[in-house]
Amino acid sequence: MSGSSLDGVDLTRCVFRLEAECWHFEILDARTVQYPPELRARLLAVMDGSALELVRLHRDLGRFIGTACADLLNGRRVDLIASHGHTIFHKPEEGLTTQIASGASIAAITGTTTVCDFRTKDVAMGGQGAPLVPLGEKLLFPGYDAFVNLGGISNVTVQRGQSVTGYDIGPCNMALNLLTEEIGEPFDDGGSIAASGKLIPALLDQLNALAFYQLTPPRSLGREWFDAHMRPLLQDPTHHLPDRVRTLAEHIAHWIALELDRNKATRALITGGGAHNRFLIERVRALTKAKVELPDRTIIDFKEALIFALLGVLRMRGETTALASVTGASSDTIGGAVYLPN
Repeated sequence: MSGSSLDGVDLTRCVFRLEAECWHFEILDARTVQYPPELRARLLAVMDGSALELVRLHRDLGRFIGTACADLLNGRRVDLIASHGHTIFHKPEEGLTTQIASGASIAAITGTTTVCDFRTKDVAMGGQGAPLVPLGEKLLFPGYDAFVNLGGISNVTVQRGQSVTGYDIGPCNMALNLLTEEIGEPFDDGGSIAASGKLIPALLDQLNALAFYQLTPPRSLGREWFDAHMRPLLQDPTHHLPDRVRTLAEHIAHWIALELDRNKATRALITGGGAHNRFLIERVRALTKAKVELPDRTIIDFKEALIFALLGVLRMRGETTALASVTGASSDTIGGAVYLPN
């Protein structure tokens, strides 16, 4: 899993068992491989680059992920590799979404069946192509009626019996990290910067008034929207950095709590890198009526990688990988391109 926060690539080695129509899992290994600075810089710049650079980066990121997988496996065999890739363009309203990282390169380097490009089939069927994680949450984590992932973008899944809905809430770590990088920090460790700042009411009102938040689900976000609409508001140098971080954290917590309460959630599981931001979690708990729970650190950090592994299994079984009730597609879809080893 490679998320929009650009922390690196999350890798898990998993075992799945289907018993009495219920999926069970075990995570055997998990690690995050950080991007080298040069590769990270290329990922940030490619949206404004040439078509040739995009194709080169597609190749190079596939090689990077393939090598990382081979290092994790260390000679051990697995049935398949499922790779989310890295989202570059996401415009479902135009019928397109692009995740790069050559699945052919991953299969060639590892000698392992590789499933990738999970989103484009759903978009071709009229869906948002996102989020895809709700199906895995439904299958692997019974007992909760809501899930919130705090990655580069925050998203929520709500379960009511057999009904599952999910959608992006708004920017999260991609916005917070943008601000902390102004002082050379990759992220707000524990939320200490936010905790030291003061609210800027005018900025909070501007953020809350952004039109995206008025869209009804299904809805999803890409970096293009963030760069065009939120980034200019956050980079106002007339406000002190800790105050901007504090205001942004309040904005993020406000919308997470609002969506949980709007969906009448009673028990919510929060995962993703933002779950380590203690200040942000405190604000969510203070603003929502739902009981907010954090799992163990491995699940917090690697739940999305785990679920994409499961989606790869479902793809190879010829089963649904994207729910129309979540994405708005004309039907549930079986998505994922498959590269077989020689």
